[in-house]
Amino acid sequence: MTSSRPAPPAEGDSHPAEGEGLRAALRADARWALEARGRYVALRRDLHAHPELAFEEVRTAGVVARHLRALPVAPGAALEVVEGLARTGVVARLRVGPAGGLGARRVGLRADLDALPMREEGCPAHRSRAEGRMHACGHDGHTAMLLAAAERLCAAPPAGAGEVVFIFQPAEENLAGGRVMVEEGLFERFPVDEVFGLHNLPGLPLGHIAARVGAQMASADFFEATLEGVGGHAAWPHRCVDPVVAAAELTLAWQSVVSRGVDPLAAAVLSVTRLQAGESDNAVPARALLRGTVRALDEEVRAGIEARMRRAAEGVCAAHGLSLSWRYERRYAVTVNAPAPTTRALAAAREAQRALREALAAPPAAPPPLAPDAAGALAPDAALAPDAARALAAAAVDPHPAPLMGAEDFGWMLRARPGCYALLGAGEGPMLHHPRYDFEDALLPAGALYWVSLARGFFVQTFALGEA
Repeated sequence: MTSSRPAPPAEGDSHPAEGEGLRAALRADARWALEARGRYVALRRDLHAHPELAFEEVRTAGVVARHLRALPVAPGAALEVVEGLARTGVVARLRVGPAGGLGARRVGLRADLDALPMREEGCPAHRSRAEGRMHACGHDGHTAMLLAAAERLCAAPPAGAGEVVFIFQPAEENLAGGRVMVEEGLFERFPVDEVFGLHNLPGLPLGHIAARVGAQMASADFFEATLEGVGGHAAWPHRCVDPVVAAAELTLAWQSVVSRGVDPLAAAVLSVTRLQAGESDNAVPARALLRGTVRALDEEVRAGIEARMRRAAEGVCAAHGLSLSWRYERRYAVTVNAPAPTTRALAAAREAQRALREALAAPPAAPPPLAPDAAGALAPDAALAPDAARALAAAAVDPHPAPLMGAEDFGWMLRARPGCYALLGAGEGPMLHHPRYDFEDALLPAGALYWVSLARGFFVQTFALGEA
């Protein structure tokens, strides 16, 4: 499937392979991003109103694929759009210049599609229309930002020869769709030299971009222990083999796995999040179920925790005369940023912020006509609120953020290819996975411009890699 509808070159869209030429291109990109903001706010809010869970993103994937296929593509470039990778994933490949030419570069840019099984408590006009589902992590915004970047790069491609691969990944929440995409041959079908991800983060100042070399996000492993005993009447516990007492003992024993088994300077979290046993107040149950998660920033620490947890479970069960069923799944890898891609990402972030700052300081251009959104209402006005504009103009880059103990299945992509996972500040507001969370629409031009800056800089790699 290809889209080849030609688009005339936009004014100011020549891209000489020099730092100043790239900056001139990014200034034009920044003006475009501010002008296009209203259209992508409308798209983002439509996605927010129609959330879909992991591997069920049929409507969302359809919106993405139709949008990509409708994009005008500049002469000398071609866009291929493929659906169905990892069931509901969408991948688009923008080819620029001679395919496979000497020095051609290939870069992957990834966004996630899915929502969470949560009831939305906020009251925006675009609130979820699906009871018990909501975009509580901002994946609607991530999708909109990458679609905006795709539109800009198709119309005004990077200088040089190469490919930009836009990866719209399903099932980031709980089911590790990133791993499924890799296992289904993502990088064999769409080879890239490096791959990049971006996630909004409330609490980080609006528009700030943070990325560190090394572990950025923790692993996440899921465990389940079933303790089988002998049930009976609560009046005669001596005739039973009580799994509840053993489950309580095991829960406490596991707390020492981290506090006494892991170097205090190595981060790890072990959480028992479910303990289920029994249905009657006067009966000792025959079984107890414990479930939870383990998180770590180091693979050796991760492996050590798993081994010690199982030994503790076997020991407690043996002491109480119980049998043990044990399941431990390493679902999310540690998200580890490689040095060179992280340097590139931070340089691209600085250049994007510089361009956006200059565009915000310029006299505002008249916004283009805005198309109705999918619900029929006019898209919001393209102008940023003054407070948001000031915050974006003051945005900075942080090359040394603390790692986060949350998990991200982009770690599986970083196991397959070097790359960088960056955080985009969303300012103050409800945290991710909160029932009143909503993606901050002021971020749309900032995130889209970061992607465009990264692609342009990657093709020619002439941005200064130090502080701007």
